[in-house]
Amino acid sequence: MMKASDPDALIQRHQKLVHSEYQKVASHVQRDSGDWVNNTLMLDGHQVAFKYKRKQRYQSLKGARVNLTYYVDVETVAGFEVEVMRVVRIKRS
Repeated sequence: MMKASDPDALIQRHQKLVHSEYQKVASHVQRDSGDWVNNTLMLDGHQVAFKYKRKQRYQSLKGARVNLTYYVDVETVAGFEVEVMRVVRIKRS
């Protein structure tokens, strides 16, 4: 039996999810937004932001290797559409 947080199980249930392993974090920014903390990661070899929310601040992931499960999304910033990755699961490698 698979756990609900298992990336393979998530991908089977949600076809649009993508799973990447052992990705190196180039930068990690945390911003307070009401009751939530918005996190933005930039990964080596990628030109797109990976975003997720947490209830509290977390240690910096800069330089760390992480496994991510995410889906592609589009945000509008200053009238321009920008592609972002919405992270649904993140773990250190």
